[in-house]
Amino acid sequence: MIRTLAKSIGEYKRVALLAPICMVFEVLMEIIIPRLMANMIDSGINAGNMGYVLRIGVLLLIAAFLALTFGVASGTFAARAAAGFARNLRRNIYYNIQTFSFSNLDKFSTSSLVTRMTTDIMNIQNAFQMIIRMAVRSPVMLILSFIMTFSLKPDLSMIFLYTLPVLAIGLFSFIGIVHPIFVRVFQTYDWLNKIVQENLRGIRVVKSYVREDFEREKFQEISGGIYKDFSRAEKIVAFNMPLMQFCVYVTLLLLAWFGARMIIGNTFTTGGLMSFFTYSMQIMMSLMMLSNVFVMIIISRASAERVVEVLRETSDLADGANPVYEVKDGSILFKDVDFSYSGNESKLCLSGVNLEIKSGETVGIIGGTGSSKTSLVQLIPRLYDVTKGSVAVGGLDVRGFDIETLRNEVAVVLQKNVLFSGTIKENLRWGNPNATDGEMIHACQLAQADEFIQNFPDKYDTYIEQGGSNVSGGQKQRLCIARALLKKPKILILDDSTSAVDTHTDAMIRKAFREEIPHTTKLIIAQRVASVQDADKIVVMDAGRIHAVGTHDELLKTDSIYREVFNSQTKGSGDFDL
Repeated sequence: MIRTLAKSIGEYKRVALLAPICMVFEVLMEIIIPRLMANMIDSGINAGNMGYVLRIGVLLLIAAFLALTFGVASGTFAARAAAGFARNLRRNIYYNIQTFSFSNLDKFSTSSLVTRMTTDIMNIQNAFQMIIRMAVRSPVMLILSFIMTFSLKPDLSMIFLYTLPVLAIGLFSFIGIVHPIFVRVFQTYDWLNKIVQENLRGIRVVKSYVREDFEREKFQEISGGIYKDFSRAEKIVAFNMPLMQFCVYVTLLLLAWFGARMIIGNTFTTGGLMSFFTYSMQIMMSLMMLSNVFVMIIISRASAERVVEVLRETSDLADGANPVYEVKDGSILFKDVDFSYSGNESKLCLSGVNLEIKSGETVGIIGGTGSSKTSLVQLIPRLYDVTKGSVAVGGLDVRGFDIETLRNEVAVVLQKNVLFSGTIKENLRWGNPNATDGEMIHACQLAQADEFIQNFPDKYDTYIEQGGSNVSGGQKQRLCIARALLKKPKILILDDSTSAVDTHTDAMIRKAFREEIPHTTKLIIAQRVASVQDADKIVVMDAGRIHAVGTHDELLKTDSIYREVFNSQTKGSGDFDL
């Protein structure tokens, strides 16, 4: 885990090393100051030697100034290193997510990934900053202070050896109890983010059904769970401070008792006892800082495990040893295809699929909800890999292509249409970054989108709000179709992408496809028979299998499912969700 995280330090290794180095020099100055003070009292003030007092005073000022300088430098370097480390972590996670296949993304919810890139990385950043400063300062201060006390009075310094085991046992006990609680807390954070995300996305539905109270109660329940877990963890961690203070006060009392007796017995000096008190406070403060570092590490450990899980995730889709960088044509061949999202052959979504589609054909796909229509077409651009069998495009198994090359030749308008914040032009250029205004207008004309765009005051420069909330469902679908057409693909897949447009507009889109892109293979998933009845062939899906394949007229004669759907839609019942 540490090695994986350390890779993200990158160009900040230099400042990450300078921070603890400067911290060591700061500690050295702070260690020297009490010893100089003891010499000033014993050899200067008590002896009435003012010249010696002045010389030591100058050395004290120099040591204090150097301690301040090294401290500021250490803090600056640590802040830069920690901020850069966090930036690189976010970048590496984000870049790695871009490589994920759909099956990889299925392992992590959107809310979980957001939490890992925000809250979890912030915890790691804070822990890293403490580690390169306090985790260096505290041990060095502890060791050097103990050495100084031992050099002053070995028998008196033995007092510290009795308090250290008590603190160590307490700290490790807290770690074992608290870590599982923080693991649970961050998992609950994922759930909280998911609830908030769902509420914001579906706020219109919430208000239309007057479910604000229900949503508030749901939020309060999850938020309350986080509060309870955090409160419990903080209560346990809070015992650390009383334990620390108990050890500090007991140590000071013992030092005062035995030290005073030694001074009376002329076996110890006043200055030596004063510096002993200073070193004892430095030792105890070091232990206190170490305990805080331990607490931060406990919190960040759960976050680090979650972040590393994403960093170590690798796409289960990869190019072969010698990938092909050209797709010959838009022909498609499914051969004995089985598919399962989990990869478990006992839980197949598609089973025994055999289908041949010639380049340039228009193929309609209909089937009931859950019949795996979408699963079928997602195998073509290799959004998922088959569990068994093969899918070929242009006469070659899709696993033999360079993934980017394959997907550039297969345009998919998914069921859930997504538009991004930006102008209509910027959204359209997702299909082709170098598309001219003329090409964009032509694509929109084919998708029957140009007419409503021209009615906008800013036309193609109209700004699309987040999620496309300022355009209708039908307008959003047509913009997504135009975006796909700009890719000039060899295969175009419409996954129920005209469900929100009227039948006349749907017919105009299909007419434009026939006349303008006759050489592009077109796969149209639809609920309306009217949307696919003029296709070259129609595939009827049922329970993950191909139930029948044929033209509209052939299926009316030979397939009971297709005939039943057609009759239900042409006898006044409208669209039928199979």
